Amino acid sequence: MESNRVARAFVSGEMFRGFEVILRGRDPLDAQHITQRICGVCPVEHGVASVLAQEMAYKLAPAENGRIARNLIQGVNFIMSGMTHFYLLSGLDFVDVAMITGYQGKDHALLALQAWVKSQLSSGQVYPAAPFLPRYAAKYLQDQDANFGALKHYLDALELRAVAHQMSAVFAGKMPHAATLVPGGITDKISALKIAQFKSMLERVSDFIEESYLPDVIAVAKAFPDYFALGQGCGNFLAYGAFAESADGKAKLLPAGLLVGGKLQPLDPEAITEDVSQSFFASASGRKPADGETTAASDKAGAYSWLKAPRYQSQVMEVGPLARVLVAYHDGSNPALKQATDGLLKALGREPKDLVSVMGRHAARALECKLLADRCAQWVDQLVPGAPAFNDFEVPESGQGFGLTEAARGALGHWLEIRGHKISNYQCVVPTTWNCSPRDDRGVAGPMEQALVGTPVADPENPIEAVRVVRSFDPCLACAVH
Repeated sequence: MESNRVARAFVSGEMFRGFEVILRGRDPLDAQHITQRICGVCPVEHGVASVLAQEMAYKLAPAENGRIARNLIQGVNFIMSGMTHFYLLSGLDFVDVAMITGYQGKDHALLALQAWVKSQLSSGQVYPAAPFLPRYAAKYLQDQDANFGALKHYLDALELRAVAHQMSAVFAGKMPHAATLVPGGITDKISALKIAQFKSMLERVSDFIEESYLPDVIAVAKAFPDYFALGQGCGNFLAYGAFAESADGKAKLLPAGLLVGGKLQPLDPEAITEDVSQSFFASASGRKPADGETTAASDKAGAYSWLKAPRYQSQVMEVGPLARVLVAYHDGSNPALKQATDGLLKALGREPKDLVSVMGRHAARALECKLLADRCAQWVDQLVPGAPAFNDFEVPESGQGFGLTEAARGALGHWLEIRGHKISNYQCVVPTTWNCSPRDDRGVAGPMEQALVGTPVADPENPIEAVRVVRSFDPCLACAVH
């Protein structure tokens, strides 16, 4: 910290889990189940990446019902994650919870919340696990109605994220950790009853996004305009694309691509490498994921993180909802997203360049939830009750494949090699590995490290400004230290 600004930043993952080591020697069909345990928030995306890698190795395409059902399972998981991030994980960095003590309305949920907060404040016994307290001393949302609305919607989001899990479970068997994902589609049978169940819950979730989530994001964005100028980061963006609209997976709802220097470029998976010079790994640096190694070295001199440093043509890349929205906006293949983005920018009085910021990440996440909810309503009507949901296959004696998709937090890739019908090598490069990467072999900081540098911090004892930058990425270190 220099002159109340972040001068240097180091982001560290402080544990080793070893999923890539666990998978060696196992049946390839174990992979989509084991890798889902990397994360309880985005398990579906890991399962999808794994079956995509297997489908490439098996030269297999999914059945139409299976492809659509996967989109529904994954799409709703995105929506659940978006609501969870804003209301449960980051929104309270902006909302003044203490204002609830002056609430005089009749909403039973808010009255119960008011009583709880008052009891905590009066007793002084604030437990670390409490959802609202303790908190940083900082400037929060000043508008009383906006505060009460956001708090009410926080309580609603607790229920609706459970509804989203129930929606995914209609076709996934259970959630978290989908049971039906398999190469070739899903193992579940599509019925008219399941379609009706999904649609009935989707209506509630869609209403919440449109009537609560988007308005709350707009209210917070208008109240904190400075955060459109903070947390810009590296300025390069990478998206793998997601939600196949064709059996071969080439057409996607969210397109693949890169933005480097503001210019759109096509994606080349062969350009991805991982540096480990400052990571706790003894494996060779600069390897492509298909040839990647996972050899832990906890006492490695000069290392400060259990995350590797993914790079694209040696360049630092931000991934996530902001990257997806910007790539799609420049790509132009999704007019609905471009129109929604322009509409939100108009409501905020902003330009596209302003999205490269803390507030831009929140706005992009909410926009994406609206887009996916609308598309899920169309996908579910494309399902054919009774039609096959997967195509049969045999695991080959040997093969290689990779599965590129998007998790809620960004670009997710799984690389698989099979020898003797068993997994000989498996590598995952996950969103938070990109965003929270340590410095690479050239000493260049990762996206979040760069985004933190220059952030003004009024009170080093209450660094809320830096916290807001970090949480705008929605980091998941559990995924990153897989």
